[in-house]
Amino acid sequence: MKNLVLLSCITYMISVFNIAYAQEHVSYKKRSPVYDYSEKHLNHTDTIPDFDSKPNKLKITGTIYHSDGTTPAKDVILYICQSDEDGNYVMKRDEKRKRYVHHQGWIKTDTDGRYTFYTFMPGKYMRTKELKQIHRIIKEPGKPEYAIKSFFFNDDPLLPDLTLACRANAVGSMLRIEEKDGMFVASKDIKLSKDIILVQ
Repeated sequence: MKNLVLLSCITYMISVFNIAYAQEHVSYKKRSPVYDYSEKHLNHTDTIPDFDSKPNKLKITGTIYHSDGTTPAKDVILYICQSDEDGNYVMKRDEKRKRYVHHQGWIKTDTDGRYTFYTFMPGKYMRTKELKQIHRIIKEPGKPEYAIKSFFFNDDPLLPDLTLACRANAVGSMLRIEEKDGMFVASKDIKLSKDIILVQ
């Protein structure tokens, strides 16, 4: 049991930033997926592919703030991607034969820093002890993109097996799920990092 808890903790820590590696080496080949959107359709709300047909629909809302934690951040791009309900990352190819994660989406915050995603509950990746999660990348105007901690879920069955330190680390991006009108809903605000350097 002690070994399982330690393994879960280590796996969790690795998984927090594994989206950058996964996209770089599996599907995006040196170009971050945060840039693979259609600018004319980008706004503060997006719907993940297959939302209508998936069980356990999920609405995630929140506000993105500057590093002071109070000023809403306008025109920030938030990219997410996730596994399907079985924990599998469904891969597709675009017209240039480049592979990408099918269940992905982008928003650009409005003047109030707001964002909304319509998606579904992801499954746990079958071959690991990772928590179920939704990966995230941020792109601020004039700054390079960077990965932030994944969204995790307060009802994840693996949570009790984590050490207190691992659980405390996950709390900052934990979605507290409620059910409303036949859909799961969660609200989570995001505070931008003050350590990202402006692009010259």
